[in-house]
Amino acid sequence: MIAPLAVEVGRPVRFEGYAEDYGVPIVTVQFSLDDGENWTDYDVSGSTGDRWVHWIFEYTPEAPGTYCLLVRSVNERGEVSPEPDTAAFTAFAPEG
Repeated sequence: MIAPLAVEVGRPVRFEGYAEDYGVPIVTVQFSLDDGENWTDYDVSGSTGDRWVHWIFEYTPEAPGTYCLLVRSVNERGEVSPEPDTAAFTAFAPEG
């Protein structure tokens, strides 16, 4: 779980982290903002099983509200992380 954030509508928020799969190369890190209905891929197919994969995801909220980013990895066997990490954030309208 990533600590909750408060961000301004129309300004990008950047998330980053690391993924590893105990010796099995990760080929993609996936992100979802609709509770896992749809996933966006971040290709890391050049990774190896002996190093952590660094990932970055940037998102600009267009409306005020509460959001939940899900993050998971997929290894070269096609296996998906059993439980995605989550990052909750609230977007607020700018003052003035």
